[in-house]
Amino acid sequence: MTKRLLRLACLAAVLVAAAGPPPAARAEPVGELLTRLQGLYQRAEEASEAYNATEVALKAGQDEERRLTAELGRARTALGAEKATAGRLAREQYQGTLGLSPYLRMLLSGDPQQAVDQRRIAARQGTRQAGVVARLERGEQRADALAAAARKALDTQQGLVAERRKQHEEVTGRLKDVERLLAALTPEELSGLDRREAAVTAGAQRELVDSGRLPARTGTPTAAGGAALRYATAQIGKPYVWGAEGPGSFDCSGLTSKAWEHAGRSIPRTSQEQWAQLPRVPLDRLRPGDLVVYFPKATHVALYIGDGKVIQAPRPGATVKVSPIAANPLLGAVRPDPEGVPLAEFTPPPLPEGATAGDDTGYSAGTGDSDEDTSAR
Repeated sequence: MTKRLLRLACLAAVLVAAAGPPPAARAEPVGELLTRLQGLYQRAEEASEAYNATEVALKAGQDEERRLTAELGRARTALGAEKATAGRLAREQYQGTLGLSPYLRMLLSGDPQQAVDQRRIAARQGTRQAGVVARLERGEQRADALAAAARKALDTQQGLVAERRKQHEEVTGRLKDVERLLAALTPEELSGLDRREAAVTAGAQRELVDSGRLPARTGTPTAAGGAALRYATAQIGKPYVWGAEGPGSFDCSGLTSKAWEHAGRSIPRTSQEQWAQLPRVPLDRLRPGDLVVYFPKATHVALYIGDGKVIQAPRPGATVKVSPIAANPLLGAVRPDPEGVPLAEFTPPPLPEGATAGDDTGYSAGTGDSDEDTSAR
């Protein structure tokens, strides 16, 4: 656990000393405490990523509403112009500059050729009027359709705002549950959790390395992958904040999406969409810059840097750091630039001091079992 959380737990222990320690927390074995804590983290992560997805949809809805509003304005302007044209033609025919109608002038004319000319003029006039009327009808229909679409987009946007508020409250509640659990633990219990987490991570990393499922040697990234890696490295030490995508703090998918945006490639904002939309890559073909996705619901993601390690924003209370790739149960990996060609040479950016310090474990499914997707092999 982090020093901040340790101080929080110590303070809480002092405050509740008079009433005695929380019996349920003190009676639980370290393994059960870790499982409980991981379960809370998992639910918070799912709510956080759902919030992120809703925010993306909200931004798209706002863009669509602005587009429809602008298009509706243009349609109404065009409709007004057509109405003005129709009115002008009516005035010209019945009261305006042409005086008598072309048909009447044709009947009163004594010149046959002039009569023919007048007939042609009348035909053209009728065609013109019919065209104006048709355009007017189409313009009214288009304006009505755009108005309905704009109203629907606004309703959708308002629904997304309400959904985002609900998800915000859910995430906040989950994180408060975590804080209450940590505040109820003694320093000894926190130390036991630290040791348990470290042992689980070390064991999972040894098993993964020994299985031969990772690359035998670290290759080079593409130019874009190298840029994403340099960006992510520069964020080491910044705090995890759910829903954050920089520059001062990040959540897991906020870090990976911003790293690749900095590299000139736009990828989905959430870990679930990164897993769903980006091309899969087998673990034994990983190259620096690829994204490693965790847990059965793809609720956590990190950026591979080579040598069996990743850069990640683990969880609240932790900071962006370098971790073993097996710090969390693997689901698989994806590649934002599958068409990219690896560089002939690449010098990895130097890691800052303390890059590997702190918590490694992100949000787990609460079981500790790896759930790697076989399609990632």
